[in-house]
This record gives sequence, C-alpha cells and structure tokens, in this order.
Amino acid sequence: MDDGELIRRIATKDHIAFKALVEQYQSSVLSTCYQILGNHQDAEDAAQEVFVKVYQKAKSFRTGSKISTWLYRIAVNLSLNYRRKQKWNRYLDILAFLKDKGGEPANVFEAPEEDRPDRQFENKERSRILTKALDALPERQRAAMILGKIEGLSYQEIAEVLQTSLASVESLMHRAKLNLQKKLLPLIEEI
Repeated sequence: MDDGELIRRIATKDHIAFKALVEQYQSSVLSTCYQILGNHQDAEDAAQEVFVKVYQKAKSFRTGSKISTWLYRIAVNLSLNYRRKQKWNRYLDILAFLKDKGGEPANVFEAPEEDRPDRQFENKERSRILTKALDALPERQRAAMILGKIEGLSYQEIAEVLQTSLASVESLMHRAKLNLQKKLLPLIEEI
C-alpha cells in the first residue's frame, strides 16, 4: 500500500496499518534519534514518542508528502527538544554537584586517561571526538549533518525534513563542514 493509503488507514485508527508503519520505519527513526541524542535508552523513548505523535496526528498528514520525510521531521524535532531539556537538567545537576563539593571544579572532575592500550580504545576515542565536535555544532547544522552524512538523505530530503529551502540546506552543510574542521583540529591534538 502507498504512503497516502497507509496514513489514511492510520488516521482511522487502523492498528494493522500502524503496525506496518512502525515495522517499516522503526529502525530509521531509532537511528535518527540515537544520532542526535547519543543514548540508546533516550533514543528508544524518543522513537516511541515519534510513533505516538504519528498515530495522534495522522489526520494532519499532507497528502503528496513522503511519510519518511514527515517521520524524520518529527524525530529530529522531538530529539532536539529532548536534548535541550537534557542539557538544562545536566546544567542543574552540575551546579548542585559543585555546590555539594564546595564549588571547586578543578578538584571535582578528573582528567581523561591519556593511555591508549589498543585499537578498540582508539576507535572509541575517535568516536568521542567526532561526537563532541558534532555536539558543539548549532542545532540546525548538526541536524543537517546527521541527516545527510549519517542517515544518507539527499539535500532535497533534508530541506523537507527541516522545512527549509534547498539553498539553506546547502549553506547549513557548508557551514557545518567548516565548523567541524575548526572544532576537530583542537580535539585531535588532544590525543
């Protein structure tokens, strides 16, 4: 069944159609959420919320659009909102922790381990560096980069997901690449 028929059936609360949608897109939505959130549990929670929203909002789906684009848009927006909430909560936790420890950040946080005994550690370190650089990007640049380079979407699909123009996506990707270069050089020198 095509996208339009699938959504029409979901809008009428057809559980079989909804199950088919979840089975078809679950791994893509989960992957997108994970790339933004960086935590499997949070990604699973966000992905579940994406499908709940789809079930609730199926009547508002614009016919002629692709379901995958709509799902990516919902996944990106929910994940970015979740990240904002996480950052605020982490900030509050750090403030509380510092207050409990007498406000001495230098004594509270330990330096990262410098030894890299094997190849597995090097790969984890590279992943950490890339994640840190991606996390430092502005949200829209990060979302565009994840959708394009990790999820493999075309610039046109990214434009639809982010609800922006193709030129804007090209600009976001260009700025993201430049920012990543600037951010990765100092991080690589840490190794």
